[in-house]
Amino acid sequence: MGSVFIQVAQLLLSLSLLVILHELGHFIPAKLFKTRVEKFYLFFDIKFSLFKKKIGETVYGIGWLPLGGYVKISGMVDESMDTEQLKQEPQPWEFRSKPAWQRLIIMIGGVVVNFVLGLVIYTGILANWGSDYTHGEDVKYGFGITPVLESHGFQQGDKIISINREIPKNDLEINKNLLVRNIKTITVKHQNGLEETINLPSDIGSEIFKTGAITSLMARYPFELDTVLPNSPAYKAGIRKGDKILTLDGNKIEYQSDFINTLHQSLKNKTQVPVSYIRNEITQNTTLDFSPKRKSNFLFDLLYNLFKIEFEEKVTKAGVSLKPTDKEFMKIHHKDYSFTESISGGISKGYWTLKDYIAQFKYLFTKQGASQMGGFMAIGKMFTPVWNWLSFWNTTAFISIMLAFMNILPIPALDGGHIVFLIYEMITRRKPSDKVLEYAQMVGIVILLSLMVYANVNDVIKSF
Repeated sequence: MGSVFIQVAQLLLSLSLLVILHELGHFIPAKLFKTRVEKFYLFFDIKFSLFKKKIGETVYGIGWLPLGGYVKISGMVDESMDTEQLKQEPQPWEFRSKPAWQRLIIMIGGVVVNFVLGLVIYTGILANWGSDYTHGEDVKYGFGITPVLESHGFQQGDKIISINREIPKNDLEINKNLLVRNIKTITVKHQNGLEETINLPSDIGSEIFKTGAITSLMARYPFELDTVLPNSPAYKAGIRKGDKILTLDGNKIEYQSDFINTLHQSLKNKTQVPVSYIRNEITQNTTLDFSPKRKSNFLFDLLYNLFKIEFEEKVTKAGVSLKPTDKEFMKIHHKDYSFTESISGGISKGYWTLKDYIAQFKYLFTKQGASQMGGFMAIGKMFTPVWNWLSFWNTTAFISIMLAFMNILPIPALDGGHIVFLIYEMITRRKPSDKVLEYAQMVGIVILLSLMVYANVNDVIKSF
């Protein structure tokens, strides 16, 4: 359980940093334009606060509900839904009394800070840690290929030569890029030494996503069973740590990708999967049972979801983790960056992170994509179970850019919703009435709460 607490601690630290800086993005321009800020809060203070102190005209505090934070600006319809002040005559220090361009800067400040923060963090990562990459012959056993890519001409053990006629910076980014970028051709080297350029359809990302096997190319390695979870299908079938898997569902198993891909395919149409393994030089046969009537498997389900990221490979659905027997199955190269290189590299990394995040939104509007929406548990699992500053800052940078994009969406109650009304006002020279803003805010809050409930219920359902 210690690893879970470490993940929670990282999540709270990351969100605290991001929320405070986001709200400063609103707070600082508000103060510059002499707009009164009544509250500046980390987390929400429904009914009571963990801490609060008034300095000048502003109450600074920490709430008890860690779902974000806020600044309460006088004369503004916000999530507090405090409309009493709007019944009075506008005061010169109120948000509603300021010119539209000043209000626009105040509202867009949080998004700008989150995006710039992501760039700064990525720059710092490259300056301090550099980057790792691998390419071509560095992947000793080549890649394990899922059936969807085999159908387009890929073969087991292929090595990547070029993507869109260019040498890739890092072969291990191929899975993400297939989903969100426009990859038309991949040149590979087959195990027989021949090179082939494979043309891919324009919808290859959607084709891969629909299969559920998002990691369509895996760096292969010979493996051993490192962990067998209690009460898992593998444990119940008599399989134990150290056993060597020979076949699965009649297919020869040599690499971890063979095991993962075969299991994924088999479970599409059956719940009983035969497996043979060797222990003490004796071959044994058994069956993995994945039938849904596993009432006693509460412990396995809990361990599977809470601790699977602790293993070198994620625990498979069989309840086993796979460990390489050849530690040199992949050569990793390292690149150090000068100060100027880290700046350009950090900006590039931030740009592509945002672009890729926007591109993957098309999957959200599919049945499978909607079912995979996650809440705070999903975000928490993005952090490593052992504290690692490089991983922490990488994840924080990604979340910062993600929050920048989410907040700019034109949904009432988000910064983007306020910005839409302000742009409308600047174009038409007509300010929406306070009632329109109030009702829009209410609709936005309902939408956001509904999405939050849905995402977090998804987390719970996936856990059990």
